[in-house]
Amino acid sequence: MRVGFGLGSNLGDKPANIREALRLIEACGLARLDRVSRIYRTPPWGDLDQGDFANACAIGDTALAPYELLAAVKKIEADMGRAPTRRWGPRLIDVDILFLGDHAIDDPELTLPHKELYRRGFVLAPLAEIAPELELDGVTMREALAGADASGVRPWSDE
Repeated sequence: MRVGFGLGSNLGDKPANIREALRLIEACGLARLDRVSRIYRTPPWGDLDQGDFANACAIGDTALAPYELLAAVKKIEADMGRAPTRRWGPRLIDVDILFLGDHAIDDPELTLPHKELYRRGFVLAPLAEIAPELELDGVTMREALAGADASGVRPWSDE
């Protein structure tokens, strides 16, 4: 089934962290990715007292069930060195499952589609780049991005 991932990093070599997580998603058999966005530079969200993030999205196919996929994503984060931090705080890597087929799940461990998706320009910009007509909850990603605050979200450059 189709799966979407949102990836973020604001510690170390941020773009390299995103690229490594994408590599591991495929190498560990989580998904076969066929669409990957550019990496975007984005201001922090939630906890504003930290550096900019690198963010990207990817879409592909997976055979994993929702909680199997969640466990595999958490393992990739841990294997890459993600350490517990404050909510919305700095992180080496964050991999969110944005959607998984037509699964609708709402529990403390997993919410699909991702509960914050429509409020996060830093997710909607890269997702709309690779799947503007993707429709979740009756809204295309192009429409969702048009209604979101994506100020400060811009393609990554080494400036």
